[in-house]
Amino acid sequence: MKFKNILVDIQDTIAKITINRPKKLNALNKDTIQELHIAFKEIQSYTDIKTVILIGSGEKAFVAGADISEFAHFSGKEGANLAREGQEKLFDFIENLSTPVIAAVNGFALGGGLELAMACHFRIASDNAKMGLPEVSLGVIPGYGGTQRLPQLVGKGKAMEMILTAGMISADEAKDAGLVNYVTTLEGLLPLAEKLAGKIARNSSVAISEAIEAVNANYKEGVNGYHVEIENFGNCFETEDFKEGTTAFLEKRKPNFSGE
Repeated sequence: MKFKNILVDIQDTIAKITINRPKKLNALNKDTIQELHIAFKEIQSYTDIKTVILIGSGEKAFVAGADISEFAHFSGKEGANLAREGQEKLFDFIENLSTPVIAAVNGFALGGGLELAMACHFRIASDNAKMGLPEVSLGVIPGYGGTQRLPQLVGKGKAMEMILTAGMISADEAKDAGLVNYVTTLEGLLPLAEKLAGKIARNSSVAISEAIEAVNANYKEGVNGYHVEIENFGNCFETEDFKEGTTAFLEKRKPNFSGE
């Protein structure tokens, strides 16, 4: 996979996607969103890839925001279309991907950058990371799911503070708030992501897919997450991975999952 604004590197069961616009602090523009969509869609088709790590190039930024120059002149209708298309093509797409995505936040994650990290299944951060949703300081609000995912992760009060003040928080503050799971050094960020990805890879990919769908169901309007969990729990009983997992447990050995 060759792209202009991103790099894709596949090693064994891990795909690493690097947003590669260092001169723009990896800001998201329309082309980058499209390339990320293509990359994630293609990776999803590879059954041997168990985890995706998403990171920014360089040492300053994960993604420092959206490319404001692309939409500063937009009308209201054009702005709404921009948000709708972006959410469907990338942010919602990642959230509902059956392959787990770890955001390795290596610096600034602001605006669309933090929204991108929040769309991933979970987040880790380097100790130099700064996170925030500064959109109201530009006379607009977060448009790629920020007003919805941030309260889910940190609670309504903290989310309101972050959105309304347009302020940034440190990596340690983000960990305390539940926005990221771990904080490490910049040098240790990728090794930690790979360690977590390795733990994921040892488990049943088909069960992981069912679990992601069940967890996400709790946040969808009109969907009973408990019902989805029950249905997906039952689905697992029909898989080869369930037979292998339970047999391996009873035989006191490590399972060899096929992902089927």
